[in-house]
Amino acid sequence: MNKLIISGLSKTYFNGTRALDSVSLNIPSGMFGLLGPNGAGKSTLMRTIATLQEPDEGSVMFGNLDVLKDKTEVRKVIGYLPQEFGLYPKVSAELLLDHLAILKGIQKPKERREVVSILLHKTNLYTHRKKQLSGFSGGMKQRFGIAQALLANPKLIIVDEPTAGLDPTERNRFHNILCELGEHTVVILSTHIVEDVKELCPNMAIINNGKVLLQENPLQAIERIKGNVYSKTIHKEGLEEYRKSYSVIAERLFQGKKVIHIYADKDPGKGFTPVEASLSDVYFSHIFGNATQ
Repeated sequence: MNKLIISGLSKTYFNGTRALDSVSLNIPSGMFGLLGPNGAGKSTLMRTIATLQEPDEGSVMFGNLDVLKDKTEVRKVIGYLPQEFGLYPKVSAELLLDHLAILKGIQKPKERREVVSILLHKTNLYTHRKKQLSGFSGGMKQRFGIAQALLANPKLIIVDEPTAGLDPTERNRFHNILCELGEHTVVILSTHIVEDVKELCPNMAIINNGKVLLQENPLQAIERIKGNVYSKTIHKEGLEEYRKSYSVIAERLFQGKKVIHIYADKDPGKGFTPVEASLSDVYFSHIFGNATQ
């Protein structure tokens, strides 16, 4: 099966922002989660892999294809759902998907009708195929985005923040589609929603400030900090003092009070209680610079 191998990828924008800083990743077939906060460099990386942006240096190989040099060939085997994409509001889903199929090189009308019908069924949009896209809900638009990304049976699929703004039902439906796709292709799920990665992806990376901070199986990453995470409810104004004294890896509000998680080699006492480690703890420990080795 094809692998995506990214080596030493760097990109600095004209304003001086270093969006990618020597990014190297080995991405196998299946679902791969790319976690990071807004501005971490995820979208820049996705656009580069999708042949829409040039890096300053580095290489990207998909099987035998040089992604940065063989753009035309790469575009024949890639499906891309960006974080934001435009739709013609007065056109039906069926007509627009047919038009996009022509642009993807599916020229024969009969073949195109079959492909469009299959994809509309797969994304649960067939009964809405005659409806104008302006009448679609956010979840329906996202499913249409997946339908267009699947035209021409791609071997590499990139989805950038696909579940942002979706209700739980739409989110679950979207997850089912992605999992089915991940059985036979490389699917990169770029997101800041930690639970999506834990539920869907056997492999993941955490990226921030353009750098890869971790690449690992999510469950193995959780196992590494098992037994070392402690929780305590504190007053909000005391947070900075706790930061000075402990390795604070996560924080949240609960009923108006601040709940913190810390990493510690042994029980710190002083009102802290042990808690089950989560992927969120792994994620924030790296994002906040307190990652354990």
